[in-house]
Amino acid sequence: MEFKKHTPRPPRPPVSPVPAPTQTPASPPVELPLPAPMPLADAPAGIKVKKRMSRKKKVIIGSSVTLGLVATILVGAWLWYQSQLSPVGTNENEKIAIIIESGSTPAMIGQLLEDRKIIRSNQAFSIYTRLSGTQDSLQAGTYRLSPAETTPEIVKHLTSGNVDTFSIRFLPGATLQQNKKVFIEAGYSEQEVDAAFSATYDSPLFATKPAGADLEGYIYGETYIMGSGASVGDILEYTFETFNDVIVKNGLVAKFQAQNLSLYEGIILASIIQRESGGNDQADIAQVFFNRIARGMALGSDVTYQYIADKTGVPRDTNLDSPYNTRRYPGLPPGPIAAPGLQSLLAVANPSKGDYLYFLSGDDDVTYFGRTNEEHEKNIVDHCKVKCSIL
Repeated sequence: MEFKKHTPRPPRPPVSPVPAPTQTPASPPVELPLPAPMPLADAPAGIKVKKRMSRKKKVIIGSSVTLGLVATILVGAWLWYQSQLSPVGTNENEKIAIIIESGSTPAMIGQLLEDRKIIRSNQAFSIYTRLSGTQDSLQAGTYRLSPAETTPEIVKHLTSGNVDTFSIRFLPGATLQQNKKVFIEAGYSEQEVDAAFSATYDSPLFATKPAGADLEGYIYGETYIMGSGASVGDILEYTFETFNDVIVKNGLVAKFQAQNLSLYEGIILASIIQRESGGNDQADIAQVFFNRIARGMALGSDVTYQYIADKTGVPRDTNLDSPYNTRRYPGLPPGPIAAPGLQSLLAVANPSKGDYLYFLSGDDDVTYFGRTNEEHEKNIVDHCKVKCSIL
C-alpha cells in the first residue's frame, strides 16, 4: 500500500477583532387590549343562537298576514262600492228622460243608465239590485231621472214603474228660444224639441195664425205637471189647450175684434206689452199703443227690434231694417215676440182710457207716461239716464 505524503496547511492570518455595534435601548413592547369575555346565549347581551321557528307559529303568522290582506281588500271594495252608488251630479233640477224597453235585462238597464251618465257604475248598480232583492222588480217605462240622485234612489224610481210625474215651467214673456232651453233642461233632446216645434197642431188657438208662422207667443206661461211619458208634442198641446181655455173664458176673441184686431194680432200686441211692462201698468201701455195706432204713428217699441236682433244674431240697432223694428215701420210686427201673460192679454182687450202717447221704464223700474214729446223728453232726463242709453 502506497501512502501519500502529507503536506501541512499554511497558518491562518490573524483576525482583527470587530468592534461590537452600538445598541440603542429597546422600546417597551406594545400591549394590545384583549377582547372582553363575551357571555354565552343565555346571558342578556350574549350571542344568541338562532332557534328554528315552529310550524305552528309559521301557520299563525301566515294566517294573520292573509287575513290582513283580505280585510284591506274588503275595506277597499266596500269604499269603492259606496262611492259608486253616490250621485253623478249636484243639479237637482236636471232631468234626463230615458225609456226602459220591455224585456230589458238588469245589465242592459244599468249600462243604459251609465251611458246616459245617470249613475256612476253599471257594476255597482248590478251589485246593489242583487243585494237589495230588486233585480227582478225593475219595470219598463219612461222615466225622468236626475243625476243628482243616488243609485238606490234611481232604483226606487225604476221599481215603481211608469208612475213618475214632473213639473215643467214656462214663464210669461219667454221667447220660443228660451222655452226650447226649458225642454232641453227637462231632459228632452234638441232633435225632439225641434221636431215638435216644427209640427202642425190643430187647435182653435191657431185659427188666424198665418200658415208659415212659428209657435212664438203660443206656449202659455204656466207650471204644468206632466206624466213621465209625456213627449214634447204632448206638452205643447197641453199648453195650447190651456191658452185656448184662457181665451174662451175671458171672451178675448170678441174683445180683440172690438179693438179691430184678430186673435193673432191681439196676441202680437199682448206679447209686446208683456215685454214692455214693469208690472201693473199693462192697461196704460196698451192705451199708448192704441192711441199711436189711431194717429198713424209707429209703435216705437224698443223690445221689438231687440227681439229680432237677438233672434237673428245681429247687433241691436235702433235703425235695424226689419219689419219687427216698430221704430221704423208703423203698425204691428209680423208676429209675436214672446208668450203673453193673462194681464197683458186683458190689457189688449180692455185698455185704459186716456191720451198718453209716450212711456218709458225708468232706472227705478217705474213706468213713466207722457202726453207730449216734451213730457217724454223730460221723463228721460229725470228718470232714465241709464236705461235710455242702452240699445
